[in-house]
Amino acid sequence: MKLHDLKPAPGANRPRRRQARGIAGKGGKTAGRGTKGQGARDTVPVGFEGGQLPLSQRIPKLKGFTNPFRVSYAVVNLDTLSGVTGDEVTPDTLGAAGLVRKGALVKVLGRGELHRPLRVSAHAFSASARAAIEAAGGSVAVLAPPFGDRRPPARGNALTNR
Repeated sequence: MKLHDLKPAPGANRPRRRQARGIAGKGGKTAGRGTKGQGARDTVPVGFEGGQLPLSQRIPKLKGFTNPFRVSYAVVNLDTLSGVTGDEVTPDTLGAAGLVRKGALVKVLGRGELHRPLRVSAHAFSASARAAIEAAGGSVAVLAPPFGDRRPPARGNALTNR
């Protein structure tokens, strides 16, 4: 069998019904459009949903969206940590030093170098920051997020929106 031998099964292709031609088109007087009304005429616009606000108007106009469950971190680098006094670094000490806002979720990133051992507590660490802190003889403690192990509340971070 070749491509030119293919054809539809007998009876599969039927002539299309010519609507709105009266009794001449085998569709009867109203050609399956009922009696009068909007649907009997060709006045229904494309996308018309019976007066309900159409889908094309309900969807956002611009591309993208704002994720209501986004978790945003206040970023602190290693070179910033080296300027902090004391051996222990927590979000509270960073807030007292004016490096992050009070109650912010803190993430430590690995830019810069650390020359002294520090005990660092934060909500998140990059792999390079964790390696650099431990290489300098310090320790890392990951704090639990305030919203638990589930997603944060829809208004954003629980701490930053106080």
